[in-house]
Amino acid sequence: MDWEFSFLYFLQELHNPVLDKIMVFITSLGNDGLLWIGLAVFLVFFKKYRKCAISIGVSLILMELTGNVILKELIMRERPCWIDPTVELLVKAPSSYSFPSGHTFAGFASATTVFLNHKKEGIAAIVVAALIAFSRMYVFVHFPTDILGGMVLGIGLAVLTYFIVHRWAPKLKKKKDI
Repeated sequence: MDWEFSFLYFLQELHNPVLDKIMVFITSLGNDGLLWIGLAVFLVFFKKYRKCAISIGVSLILMELTGNVILKELIMRERPCWIDPTVELLVKAPSSYSFPSGHTFAGFASATTVFLNHKKEGIAAIVVAALIAFSRMYVFVHFPTDILGGMVLGIGLAVLTYFIVHRWAPKLKKKKDI
């Protein structure tokens, strides 16, 4: 954990009024997964993106269950801001545990889903997810390994969801049509 605090303290040295406002805005994009939920709702109205929207929705539901309901409560990792309360926070201190980062888990589950379905749009989504993930360390509420865990879990969950929606769902539909 020493290297993680060293990295977080290094990020604290980068703070300035402009970057602080940018990072607070970026981190707020991931609050409650609303950006990704909104994206799924928006995409469901377009036939070209409907499977992607459904996949995002399934990924977010599974992310909430595995990340926030099970893993956070099972691992119970304290947040850096809880361990070192001397660092002035730019956001309200979260009350949930630290591992995995929910903002990162939701972001990478959703962005990877978009990428698997639509490469060009997916690259933009991955950039947004990565910026949100980085912002969580910048605002001192997550350790780097919380972010890494959220990324790996999000990508893995997106691949699983993609497989389910694109491999099994069409077969079920064909059987129903018979």
